[in-house]
Amino acid sequence: MKAVILCAGFGKRLKPYTDKIQKTMLRVHGKPFLEYIINGMSYAGFRDIILVVGYLKEQIMDYFKTGTKWNVKIEYIEQKELNGTGGALLLCEKFIFDNHFFLTWGDTLVPYEIYKTVYDTYQNENNDFILVANYTEDPYLGAAIYCDDYFLKDIIEKPPRGTSKTNLNNCGVFIFSKEIFGVLKTLIPSKRGEIEVPEALLNGIKERNWKIRIIKMDKNQFKGDIGAKKKYEQLKNDSSWLQLLKI
Repeated sequence: MKAVILCAGFGKRLKPYTDKIQKTMLRVHGKPFLEYIINGMSYAGFRDIILVVGYLKEQIMDYFKTGTKWNVKIEYIEQKELNGTGGALLLCEKFIFDNHFFLTWGDTLVPYEIYKTVYDTYQNENNDFILVANYTEDPYLGAAIYCDDYFLKDIIEKPPRGTSKTNLNNCGVFIFSKEIFGVLKTLIPSKRGEIEVPEALLNGIKERNWKIRIIKMDKNQFKGDIGAKKKYEQLKNDSSWLQLLKI
């Protein structure tokens, strides 16, 4: 199974750090943030990785090259038009040959056991779709997740602050069936000009009877995020989370 990591964005909320450095290559305790994610992929058993690159792509490609150092094989796809996570995924379609693939955001990090749990759940339960959810005070910066014990019922991308009736957030760690490509192709870009993965998932639930398995992280489990300057600085200034990556 191939693992896709999305690494093309400008990192506008991280300026001035990202004026000359690709967001995923920002260093955290001696390593680029992306390296921790790739280590997690290797730990979980993923050997074939696609990095979707764009802004300052050479920094990523020159550092990771073919991935041999991390016991993985890396291939690169360039996203020239930054039209969302769905747009990035569509570029990968012809490079994915199995029926399913793993996906994660390049600015989000979870304990390595979570990556492994996702892969193991897929292998043991034969789910076509898996989504990891983490607990947060308010999911207004991500996507609010509504579910029963095991399956997704609704997902709302960036809901207005204070309006969500759930503390579960889309963590940005998935396994998808290739069916998602067909749905993504039917979507109209959002007001942000982006093709949105959450919209594709909601369409699949309502129109195609998809069963999207939810894996809930524990409330006290570590989730690292460099989507904004404050969050990056928190990770950079506190090394205690490094011990939580393998818990």
